[in-house]
Amino acid sequence: MLHPHRLFPADPSTRAIASRLYAGVKDLPILSPHGHTEASWFAEDKPFPDPATLLIQPDHYVFRMLYSQGIPLEHLGIGEHPIANPRGVWHLFAKHYYLFRGTPTRLWLNYCFRELFGLTVPLSQETADMYYDAIQEKLAKPEFRPRALFERFGVEVLATTNSPLDPLTHHLALRKSGWPGKVIPTFRPDSVVDPDFDGFKQNVERLGASTGEDTSRWSGYKTALRATRERFRGLGCTATDHGHPTPATADLDVESASKLFDRILSGSSTIADRELFRAQMLTEMALMSLDDGLVMQIHPGSLRNHNETIYRRFGRDMGADIPTQTDYVHNLQPLLRRVGNEPELTIILFTLDESAYGRELAPMAGHYPCLKLGLPWWFYDSPEGMRRFREYTTETAGFYNTVGFNDDTRAFLSIPGRHDVARRVDCAFLARLVAEHQMEEDEAHEVALDLTYRLAKAAYKL
Repeated sequence: MLHPHRLFPADPSTRAIASRLYAGVKDLPILSPHGHTEASWFAEDKPFPDPATLLIQPDHYVFRMLYSQGIPLEHLGIGEHPIANPRGVWHLFAKHYYLFRGTPTRLWLNYCFRELFGLTVPLSQETADMYYDAIQEKLAKPEFRPRALFERFGVEVLATTNSPLDPLTHHLALRKSGWPGKVIPTFRPDSVVDPDFDGFKQNVERLGASTGEDTSRWSGYKTALRATRERFRGLGCTATDHGHPTPATADLDVESASKLFDRILSGSSTIADRELFRAQMLTEMALMSLDDGLVMQIHPGSLRNHNETIYRRFGRDMGADIPTQTDYVHNLQPLLRRVGNEPELTIILFTLDESAYGRELAPMAGHYPCLKLGLPWWFYDSPEGMRRFREYTTETAGFYNTVGFNDDTRAFLSIPGRHDVARRVDCAFLARLVAEHQMEEDEAHEVALDLTYRLAKAAYKL
């Protein structure tokens, strides 16, 4: 199931170079600076309940594929807490595991099955019970509890993603527990900066209540956001995260911004007003990052909750976020006029519009001191997507305007497999440069170390 040379070049001499490079980085600690795992898992350190709850229910990569083949989400236990028939869900998954052939999901899951649970036969309808029982048995053991797995995986830092309204109770509990594992929050303000977010006005009121600020006024609203960022920083937060529909930015004067904010809260805003407000808030967040040092991540270009029926039935993040076209060159210009030349500011750009890599993002990151490129996100978080990213961006932006790998996952057990794929793909890319005499092998070893560990550590201030 796991060939030692998977994802390496087919040419024997180039493959040998990739293998040597990989040997130097495969056991490095994991930095996971952007993801959606739960701090509660590590604060409470309870056993994971069953294979379906652990590997299927939280992973939209898994259940969106099955849904695309006509399997109702209800049959996969989505929305059930706990799942009423986890073994039945697992059987359904195993029966359709062939659907994942050629996908990165299969690479991650096979890595988990083999390396973590010691399973050496393929998953199928016939082996479903054997898999379920073997995994269930191990999940009951102390060495398979969340903290033990965190340590076994070699995770040095893991960042969660949190709303400004989150009291961060579990992060506080972790700080007091004495456990040495480092789990930090990330500030994700979409719920209080996007007027189209469900319950936006009530969220802004709650933000005011939690900070003691009058968030019905523009000045009080911004003060509340600064105070909340500071609360996050006190628990180790080093980054913000912004999932706006577009990369539009604006730079309004105080009076214009205040009037726009009043229109937004009054409920009389237009579609154009709401997009302008989101645009202004990206610039406001960048200015706050310049003050407090938080790294800023922007990942636009997703039409979220595209399937309205699924959204109404199950809520957000159900695998129906679909990529859209983006225009970074014009949309980011207002923000970059204001802060683009600030070397102390770090803005990491992600994209779901792969065509923007070489045309827009690499040239911009290859010029502006504040810009860095995040690796392929979501649909391009795959071997081919990673290869194309390196091919499209390296000649213009180099390696050192990128920030290493982040796994962006809700599925905790997929983290080692995801990082392993990234390390293999990067070593394969570097091996080709060595084989073509564009780089010496000792340089490639240094770059592999940077891509695997040092760039993420520096960029995210870990």
